[in-house]
Amino acid sequence: MDVVFDPSAYPPLALGFFGLGTGYLVYGPHELFGYPPQSDETDRALGVWGIWLPGMCQFVTGLILFIGLSWFEVFTKSPPLYMAALAFSAYGIHWFAMGWNRYRGNEARTNAGMCVAYMVISAMGATVFFRAGDWPVGLLFVGLFVIYFCHFFSVIGVKLGERGLGLFHILTGGWLMYLTYAVAVNSSLGYHWRV
Repeated sequence: MDVVFDPSAYPPLALGFFGLGTGYLVYGPHELFGYPPQSDETDRALGVWGIWLPGMCQFVTGLILFIGLSWFEVFTKSPPLYMAALAFSAYGIHWFAMGWNRYRGNEARTNAGMCVAYMVISAMGATVFFRAGDWPVGLLFVGLFVIYFCHFFSVIGVKLGERGLGLFHILTGGWLMYLTYAVAVNSSLGYHWRV
C-alpha cells in the first residue's frame, strides 16, 4: 500500500531566512564597529548566537526541505527549492562549526578554505535563482558571495576584510529580514510580496 501525502504550501523558508538574518545582525556590528568590544565573553556570546540562530534554524529548514522533497514528496519538485534545501543545510552545518569555533576561541585562519567553498555554493545559488526568475533570493546569494569574499580576506589578516564582512553582514541581514517578512505575510495573509 502506497502512502501519499498532500502537497504542502508551507516550506519553512521564513525560519531559515530569519535565523541567518538574526545571526548576521548579531555578528555585523561587532565586525564593522567593534561593538561589543573584543573579549572572551564576546566570543562566547557570538558563538552561542551562531550555533542557535543561523546554525539551528537553517539546518532544520534544510532538513525539512530535503525530507519533504525526497521522502514524502510534499513540496513541489523544482530546482530552486532543491537549491534552497542544499543551501540551508550546508549553511546551517557551517554555522554550527563557526559558532563552536568562536565560542571555544579556536583559530579563525582555518576558515579561509571554507570561504572558498561557500563562495562556490553562493555562486551556485545565485545562478539557480536568477535563472528561475527569482531575483530577491538571487540577490541574497550575491550578498552571501560577497560575505564569504570579505570573510576570506578577514581571516588572512586584511583588516578591511573584517569591516567589509561586518557591512555586508548587516546589509544582507536586513535583506533576510525582508525575505522573512515577505514569506510570512504571503503564507499567512495571502499577500504577494516578491520572494
